[in-house]
Amino acid sequence: MDTVHYISSDVFSLELLEEIISQNKTLDLSEEARVNVEKCRTYLDNKMQSHGEPIYGINTGFGSLCNIKISNENLTRLQENLVKSHACGTGDEVPQEIVKIMLLLKIKSLSYGHSGVQLQTVERLIEFYNNDIFPVVYTQGSLGASGDLAPLAHLSLPLIGEGEVYVDGFRQPAKKVLEKMGWNPIELQSKEGLALLNGTQFMSSYGCYVLLKAMKFSYLADVIGAISLEGFDGRIEPFNELIHMVRPHKGQINTAKRFQELLEDSEIIAQPKQHVQDPYSFRCIPQVHGASKDTIDYVKKVFKTEINSVTDNPNIFVGEDLIISGGNFHGQPLALALDFLGIALAELGSISERRTYQLISGLRDLPPFLVSNPGLNSGFMIPQYTAASIVSQNKQLATPSSIDSIVSSNGQEDHVSMGANAATKCLKIMENLERILAIELMNASQAIEFRRPLKSSEFLETFIKSFREEVPLVDEDRILHYDIEKSIAFLNSLQLDSEVLE
Repeated sequence: MDTVHYISSDVFSLELLEEIISQNKTLDLSEEARVNVEKCRTYLDNKMQSHGEPIYGINTGFGSLCNIKISNENLTRLQENLVKSHACGTGDEVPQEIVKIMLLLKIKSLSYGHSGVQLQTVERLIEFYNNDIFPVVYTQGSLGASGDLAPLAHLSLPLIGEGEVYVDGFRQPAKKVLEKMGWNPIELQSKEGLALLNGTQFMSSYGCYVLLKAMKFSYLADVIGAISLEGFDGRIEPFNELIHMVRPHKGQINTAKRFQELLEDSEIIAQPKQHVQDPYSFRCIPQVHGASKDTIDYVKKVFKTEINSVTDNPNIFVGEDLIISGGNFHGQPLALALDFLGIALAELGSISERRTYQLISGLRDLPPFLVSNPGLNSGFMIPQYTAASIVSQNKQLATPSSIDSIVSSNGQEDHVSMGANAATKCLKIMENLERILAIELMNASQAIEFRRPLKSSEFLETFIKSFREEVPLVDEDRILHYDIEKSIAFLNSLQLDSEVLE
């Protein structure tokens, strides 16, 4: 197995990102990337020697200070001042798993040779990545418009020996770590600070991280929904492909097909039913889960484009002898996609909680709250409250960030995406979905025991058996907080083949 991933212009996918992270591959620049970075830097150095006019961000101030020209002897100080002054993050720390993706995506974006950075700057970022040196980055501070300025400033501080990093789980000054590794701080050249701070890597990294989880939990929502259907003694007819071929949304068709496969040879689904129809939370699973699948597919396409892009400003085009100031750092494509993804994930949680509610309602020969001797035992009464509370929070979190904008930088930056807020909200929605589905699994696996001696399909019985090794059947009341936490851990521990995530 190749243990090194070479950064190049080859198309980068979410699946490749997951492979690099999960297999703990190290990074290196391809020869193509080295040539592109050095060629662009040489061009910029030569341009600065021969060009006396102001070029935004290279020999000018930033934002609304763009009309102030900076002398050549102050260009390093200009770039270092930029990084220091923009490190204004606050709030919670960004999880280290996401910081690692931020490093990877920043390296990838700079490698195309349109940003004007020094080769040693990119190589130092690679050394941080390969040695698990993770800068301390904060969740709050980015408007998602001039790039993720504040978060990327914190990501970049250690390059110049400033800020703090995590190494081996310990937080310490970056300067101390550089000394220990025998590295000198990078002396930033013209344009470099701006290249590091402009970009969408905060939003992109959150989006990639959530998408990888979303694909997994979209599949698990189907599996858990199928167990609930069995526990509720539901009908198979709503999953007949003929229904879905006359309304052929891809996600809807795939969901119905998956349920047919999950329930194949189930004795429970095959038994005669006393009821003509199921409630919508069961009957409309293909339509609801399928719509979320289609949303995930759309958002994947947006982020695939983004992580294969150059998102700083200005952009340097060596072949055309042009340095062009534009707006590739604006996060609007990501903000809209993250909001859409958050809504889709919230809906998976919403319909899950409704299935949980149906299961505890004392219907279809199930005891109230899924426990023997109800009254003395409250059983699964309160986990549904918990799920309902989380679902309600997700509704609040799913309010779009991208519809908001606040003017900044003296009116120069008069429209912003708020994509960073969309990103952090989306992760919270994703984490909430994990909890909601864990609670549904607790209820569904309990309900199915009341269908014995009939069995479900071989796959679902195996899944339930694995779950029971972590969370035993509830015979009488106990502290269910621990069961919820174990259920969440069980779902997160599952490793799924890439084929089932298609």
